[in-house]
Amino acid sequence: MNKINYQKELDKITGQIGENLFEEQKPHLFLHACCAPCSSYVLEYLTRYFHITLFYYNPNITPETEYQKRIHELQRFIREAGYEEKGQVVFMEGDYDPTCFFDMAKGMEDLPERSIRCYHCYELRMREAAKKATELHADYFTTTLSISPHKNAQWINEIGERLAEEYGVRHLPSDFKKKGGYLRSIALSEEYHLYRQDYCGCVFSKKAAENMKHND
Repeated sequence: MNKINYQKELDKITGQIGENLFEEQKPHLFLHACCAPCSSYVLEYLTRYFHITLFYYNPNITPETEYQKRIHELQRFIREAGYEEKGQVVFMEGDYDPTCFFDMAKGMEDLPERSIRCYHCYELRMREAAKKATELHADYFTTTLSISPHKNAQWINEIGERLAEEYGVRHLPSDFKKKGGYLRSIALSEEYHLYRQDYCGCVFSKKAAENMKHND
């Protein structure tokens, strides 16, 4: 089975759309965001082609103080980068209910990071994005998650395509870490002094990060 190059698939779509469109001419992309650093490059890249609703939906993040810190940092970045002022990005916050994450993770608490538990966490967040994208009649939906070298881009895109069929909204394929995307996100994080968290967000990833520090 040939491995799909999701960045090339994205290049085909953006090539058909073209650049230098007026904001009202651009397709509407409903973009799930996990945090400011991951969103930084993705927004820089995609605002050339899409009018974006940026959807912060991450019930996996605990404690709530960490959740609030990340959302405020994302809102600050959108503001300071000028995306709101130019009308390129509209921000939307989803419901914050960690119970739905813990319900999803039942029976998988002892699995390691990057296991099937992470697959279901991707799906939990992307499903809500697909639902909201359908409600808003967006042209596409996708997530910033694939920019991380710690995230499985194949899983993310497989979930996206399945949800696209289920909800009737096109999924925008992505592997944002490609073409220097991850490195650019680091540079933008330094430029805007963004808070870069040291764990994905859930209690399991936090424990794994703490264990790694302890063992170093």
